[in-house]
Amino acid sequence: MLTITPIPALDSNYFWVIQPATHSPAVYVVDPGDAAPVIEFLDRNKLTLTAIIITHRHRDHTGGIADLLEYRRVPVYGPESELIPLISHPLKDGDALYLDGLELQVIGVPGHTWEHIAYLYSGEQAKNPLLFCGDALFAGGCGRRFDGTAEIMWDSLQKLAALPDDTLVYCAHEYTLANLEFAQAVEPDNKELVDRLEHVRQLRAKDQMTLPSSILLEKRTNPFLRCQQLGIKIFSEAISKRQLDTDAEVFGALRLIKDTWPS
Repeated sequence: MLTITPIPALDSNYFWVIQPATHSPAVYVVDPGDAAPVIEFLDRNKLTLTAIIITHRHRDHTGGIADLLEYRRVPVYGPESELIPLISHPLKDGDALYLDGLELQVIGVPGHTWEHIAYLYSGEQAKNPLLFCGDALFAGGCGRRFDGTAEIMWDSLQKLAALPDDTLVYCAHEYTLANLEFAQAVEPDNKELVDRLEHVRQLRAKDQMTLPSSILLEKRTNPFLRCQQLGIKIFSEAISKRQLDTDAEVFGALRLIKDTWPS
C-alpha cells in the first residue's frame, strides 16, 4: 500500500516521502530543501532513497539535493532549468514519471516560477488522487508570483482546480493559518471558510499539521481559486483602487494585496 509521510523542516517546509509499498524500503522524496532531516528519517526508518523529485528551483526545495546525492547516488527528476543543474531527468508538462509501478502525471504550473511543475498520482494504490504541487497552490492560498504574468499563474491554478474534487493536495509549506486569516478578510461571509479557519486554529494550537487539503476544499475556501466570485472582485478593486475586468486581473490584484497584507 502506498504511504505518504511528511518530514517537517526549515521554517515551514514539508518534504514529502512517497513509499510505493510498505513491504519495500524504497522511497522517493519530494522537494528536499535540506538533506540532514531526510537522511535522519531514512536511517531511523531503515528506508532506501530511490529518487529525488523536484517541483521548482527555490533553495528551500532544492538545497538538499547535493548532499543527498553524496549519501546515495539516485536519479533527480524535475523541471528542465539551468538554475537546477543537478536535475538528471528533466520533465515537462504532459510527461509521465514512472516509479516502482506508480505513474505520476506531470503538470506545468508556471507563475510562482516559470519552470514550476506539479505531480499527480491517480492510480489504484491510493484511495484518492494525490497532488504534489510545491508552492503553486497552498492550503488556503498560493505562492507569490515571481515569474510571468497574472494570466499565466491564474491559468496554472485553473488547471489544478479542474482536477477531481477528491484530489488530496500535498503542498510544501505549513502556511494554512495565515492564508485562511487573509482569506477571511477577503470573504468574511463564507461560512465554510469560517469553519475551516476555526478547525485550523485548533490544529495549530496543538502543533498539528493542516495537510493534506483537497481540491474541493480549496475551491470552496481558497480565494485564489475563487476570483470569479463577485465579492472577491469587489474586495480586490477596493484595495487596489482600480477596475478589474477579468478573473485573471482579479487574481493578480489579490496576489499583490496578499504580498503586503499584515501578518
